Amino acid sequence: MIRVLIVDGQDEVRQGLRMRLDIEPDLAIVGETGKAGEALYLAQALDPEVIVVDIGMRGTEGVHIVKRLRAAAPAAAVVVLTLRGDDDTRARAQEAGAQACLEKCGGAADLLQAIRQLAPCRLLETG
Repeated sequence: MIRVLIVDGQDEVRQGLRMRLDIEPDLAIVGETGKAGEALYLAQALDPEVIVVDIGMRGTEGVHIVKRLRAAAPAAAVVVLTLRGDDDTRARAQEAGAQACLEKCGGAADLLQAIRQLAPCRLLETG
């Protein structure tokens, strides 16, 4: 099972992500939050393999949340969700430590593919 932490400030989006990811037999949602501070705590406490985070959350200062999550859970892969999928946003997210940057309006297939591709990286790095 791939352990996933969902971080998104919009309740409806977070619930939608949980509902969609919950039906996948190889994914386990270990936690979810809409608050940056709680996300850092959960990233340390729950040991997720993949963290899905919206960099547009209030109080996150954009891609800085990625750096903080990477520090809190260095073995976890970070998948960024953004409303702006422009090259600058992608570059800043990757520079901050995100392994993938996806548009929120993209399909679930892209997110699922990113989660599945990135999870084994952690197993190889820590194994």
